[in-house]
Amino acid sequence: MKDKINQMFKDKLFLVMLVLGLLTIVAAAGIVTIQRGNGQEQNPYVDMQGQGGFLAEDTEFDAPLAGNSNLKESDLGETKEELASQLAEGSPDTVVSEDAYEVAGAREDAKAVGSGLDAATALVLDFADTSKMAWPVRGNILLDYSMESTIYFPTLDQYKCNPGLVIQGEVSDPVYAPANARVVETGSNEEIGNYVTLDLGNDYSLICGQLKEVSAVAGEYLKKGQLMGYVAEPTKYYTIEGSNIFLEMRHQGETMDPLDYLE
Repeated sequence: MKDKINQMFKDKLFLVMLVLGLLTIVAAAGIVTIQRGNGQEQNPYVDMQGQGGFLAEDTEFDAPLAGNSNLKESDLGETKEELASQLAEGSPDTVVSEDAYEVAGAREDAKAVGSGLDAATALVLDFADTSKMAWPVRGNILLDYSMESTIYFPTLDQYKCNPGLVIQGEVSDPVYAPANARVVETGSNEEIGNYVTLDLGNDYSLICGQLKEVSAVAGEYLKKGQLMGYVAEPTKYYTIEGSNIFLEMRHQGETMDPLDYLE
C-alpha cells in the first residue's frame, strides 16, 4: 500500500513538472514574439570588442578628398593631375576645397590649357624699313647673303647664290625671336631642317632654320627675344660649315639681306 502511494505521488509530481515546463516554453515563445514585433530582435552575432577598428584600418577606401581642410600634398597621390584635368574641362559638378586648389596648383595651369590662338596675346606688328632685329643666336656669319653673285659652299663644293645668312651656333644653344612676330608656319625640309616662318607685319617675314625642339606654335604671337627652339645638328648641306642657324628675310615676297636689319 505504501509503495502504491509513493508511486502515485511520483506520477503527480512528474505531471506537475511537465505542465510547468510546457507553460515555461509557451511563455518564452510569447516573449520572443513580442520582442520581434517591437523591432528588438537580438543580434545573433557576437559583438567582439575592437573588431570595428581592426577592419577599418585594414580596408582601403576611395574616399573623396574634396572639402578636407587638412589636405596635404602627400595625401593627394595623383589628385594633382586629376584636379587639373577636371578644372580644364570646366565640369559644373566639380567641387574642390581651397586647400586642394593650393596644393595642386591647378587654377592658373587649367586656364592656360588650350594655348595657341586662344591663349596668345595679340601683338601689334609694325615692322618697317627702319626697324631693327635682335640676333637669334650670337655667332660669326659663316655664309653671307648673296643673291646678285654666287658664293662658295664648302660642303656642297660649289658656288651658288645664298638667299639668307648662315650664322654659327653651338648645338643646343637657345634661339630667340628676332622681333615681335606671329608664327605663320613650322615645318622641316632636307636643306635647312626644322624651321619657323614668322610674320613681322607690313609684308616683312623671316624664315629661321636648323632648329630642334621647336617651342613655337603656328598661330601664336612671339615677343622679341622669346625662345623659339634650339640649335640643331647641321643637315648634310652644312656638315663642313658646322652647326648654324639659317636666317632668310623677305619683303613682299622678295629676299633681302637680314644683316641690314640686325642690331
